[in-house]
Amino acid sequence: MARTVKIFDTTLRDGEQSPGCSMNLNEKIEVARQLDAMGVDVIEAGFAIASPGDAAAIAAIADTVKNAVVCSLARCTEKDIDAAWNAIQYATKKRIHVFLATSPVHMEYKLKMSEEEVVESVRHHVAYARHYCEDIEFSAEDATRSDLDFLCRVFETAIEAGATTLNIPDTVGYVLPEEYAERVRYVCEHVKGVENVTLSCHCHDDLGMAVANTLAGVRAGIGQIECTINGIGERAGNASMEECVMAIRTRRSYFGADTNIHTNQIYRASRMIQTITGVPVAPTKAIVGANAFAHESGIHQHGVLANKETYEIMTPESVGIPQNAIVLGKHSGRHAFEDRLRALGYSLDQSKIDKAFEKFKLLADKKKTIKDRDLEAIVGAVPVSGAERYTLVNFVINSGNAITSTAVIRLKHGDDICERVAASDGPINAAYRALNKIVGKDFVLEDYSLNAITEGEDAQGEAIVKISLDGGEWVTGRGVSTDVIEASIKAYVNGINKFFNE
Repeated sequence: MARTVKIFDTTLRDGEQSPGCSMNLNEKIEVARQLDAMGVDVIEAGFAIASPGDAAAIAAIADTVKNAVVCSLARCTEKDIDAAWNAIQYATKKRIHVFLATSPVHMEYKLKMSEEEVVESVRHHVAYARHYCEDIEFSAEDATRSDLDFLCRVFETAIEAGATTLNIPDTVGYVLPEEYAERVRYVCEHVKGVENVTLSCHCHDDLGMAVANTLAGVRAGIGQIECTINGIGERAGNASMEECVMAIRTRRSYFGADTNIHTNQIYRASRMIQTITGVPVAPTKAIVGANAFAHESGIHQHGVLANKETYEIMTPESVGIPQNAIVLGKHSGRHAFEDRLRALGYSLDQSKIDKAFEKFKLLADKKKTIKDRDLEAIVGAVPVSGAERYTLVNFVINSGNAITSTAVIRLKHGDDICERVAASDGPINAAYRALNKIVGKDFVLEDYSLNAITEGEDAQGEAIVKISLDGGEWVTGRGVSTDVIEASIKAYVNGINKFFNE
């Protein structure tokens, strides 16, 4: 019988540390709900001691998640562990994740601690965390550059102090797959009591080996994978959850293992992270990229038409990629609309369904054929929560290659209608200047992208912007419309609303 490898998702902790990938409280809760619905075993919700905002987000997630274990990271200090416990204490299932570096370079230059001091710190702080809850994970930071015998000694100490999971992280993405597997096997053979705990891996992608190292670890005895949606994370990122999960699922007999992940929720999770962070995946990204199931070569097309298994080792449907056009239009009713959303895996509250249905009706007046990806875009464009301080009423753009572009923007703010005009060297910039005048803030456009959601001349455009104020953190805004100018304006307004909601 195949063993089950646990999935420990750290999108909300390590993933959010990636530059430009920060999320607000409501977005974190939405992501946590999706991870719980996917069947993730452990959700690392954040680093409680990092800030009051992080602690509040972890506590909110702990109150929301019903099935997965909710985990908070903590250094080997009592203050960190206290903060972690205060944040997760009301979770249905809870874990404290403590870590301390064990490599010579970290101990000498960062920790300024001897080997004996590290061992004693692990002994004390794992035991300290254990007095709060029974589920304790210990990570030996930079384990792949640590002396193997010392690493085993630290792990034995952690087990004696009450750790139930031991993590062997490749913190800087240094090793190659067989090296990582050898290290895992060495730990399995030389650590007393290792048979009573779960071994975990947390691999970074600095050399492009995160997924390969993770899978090599699974073959060698790893029982828990630490990963993120789309592989986001510090520097080059983490092991990609969708790649690890689908590799194990597709090659189940090779690994002798499987996971609890509902794989038909993978694509939705990937799109959610792209929408919230504004960080798209490459078209050639495995599993969820736009080209992952595309076939242009004549030889490939002929083979797929004859039998999909000639060039497809998994189906788009298996990861939840919507394929079929739906026959919904301006005369379609709410029942058909809601039924299709359920078929696509969405479970929305009534207020969000109401807003999505309203947007669907508006789109149905502009598009002849509405596809599943259009519905996905509509749902993604509905605010997660929080009041929309400003809403777009209308706009007028005057632009050309022989004139200065001007924009007249009208927004609704409460019961008031605000209108301003601005000029610039392009229609988008002119519109954004007018919006800044309306809200009375000099937001700076840090990044802007525009993509077509579906093909054809009536395709919806998806605009994603990142804006900042006074050099502060970026806020991501998103807008969709069949008019790319309107999509761009909606994205900027969405970012402004997020700024004021936060």
